[in-house]
Amino acid sequence: MSKLNSSFGYTKVKPKEKTKLVQNVFSEVAKNYDLMNDLMSFGSHRLWKKKFVEIINPKKNEVIIDVGSGTGDIARNILKTKFNGELHLLDLNPQMLNIGKSTFGKNKNVYFHQGNAENLKFKKNTFDKYTIAFCLRNITNIEKSIEEALRVLKPGGIYFCLEFSSPNSILTSQLYKKYRTRTLPWIGKLITRNKEAYKYLSESIDLFPNQEKLKYIIEKIGFNDVSYINLFDGIVTIHKGYKI
Repeated sequence: MSKLNSSFGYTKVKPKEKTKLVQNVFSEVAKNYDLMNDLMSFGSHRLWKKKFVEIINPKKNEVIIDVGSGTGDIARNILKTKFNGELHLLDLNPQMLNIGKSTFGKNKNVYFHQGNAENLKFKKNTFDKYTIAFCLRNITNIEKSIEEALRVLKPGGIYFCLEFSSPNSILTSQLYKKYRTRTLPWIGKLITRNKEAYKYLSESIDLFPNQEKLKYIIEKIGFNDVSYINLFDGIVTIHKGYKI
């Protein structure tokens, strides 16, 4: 019998069950996902993603993969730069991926893939940069996904992760947790009629490794010169690491 060694929010579940449950969440909220991001963050997620792309610093002729691409926010920001290389968008959820597809038209440099971050269908040393935004905490095996990132990156390639983290100050932490646990699920219920989906998203933030723990995991997998910067007093963090 499989051990209950994964978590769907605060509930212990089997790994395969977590993957299915998470996909059900995103299938339920896909249609209102972007609207909910605006409401939940009071529009701040747009600033976080803009800063993320500034740090990614897309260069001409690079090959970039955006994992957990969702509705394509990061990709759209990348395309606003002078980037003219290949941009690969990958998501496990077909509903989210289809919404993303519908916003890009016939851009010949953008490629869409449905797939699992834990088992990428790309050869090793394929990409110059690997980006993942607000997705890592939803992956069943986080370490496996980072191993895959290391595999598909070229030597000298860079891993970028934008994710919710642990606020630096006690006051920010207390206020933020009250907002996430009390207000966020009710906003979700009002807009998407799915309170439980946003209850899960709140709980997943609680259980995600803090800044230093995630830095340690990325280093342990094999990335070098790993660093991070905090945004909004550590509510959101950007990690960066290099493949040597």
